Amino acid sequence: MKKILIVDDSETVRQQVRSALTPAGYDILEASDGIEGLQMIRSNSDLSAILCDVNMPNMNGLEMIANAKTEGVLTPIIMLTSEGQPSLIRRARESGAKGWIMKPFKVQFLLSAIDQVTAS
Repeated sequence: MKKILIVDDSETVRQQVRSALTPAGYDILEASDGIEGLQMIRSNSDLSAILCDVNMPNMNGLEMIANAKTEGVLTPIIMLTSEGQPSLIRRARESGAKGWIMKPFKVQFLLSAIDQVTAS
């Protein structure tokens, strides 16, 4: 079973993503900010993908993925956010993000993105 980490400070968003991915056969882990997300990444080397918000307390998503990449994490990261500024999207891609999904998301689009980055 493929393991997906959701990093978002909104419990509602994490629940929506979990509800979309669990029936599709994904095992879901959750973190509420970038610091917790990094801890989860460090303790779960078998992650298939990471879904990460941009704006979060303590450590934002861009800082989290920059730290993860510095530590050599190769797990694909997709940003899931309400932010759409081209400069943020460019920064995320430069930091190693593989995709950008706008909230609110369509379940089929989310599943398709996850399938693409986790295809072995």
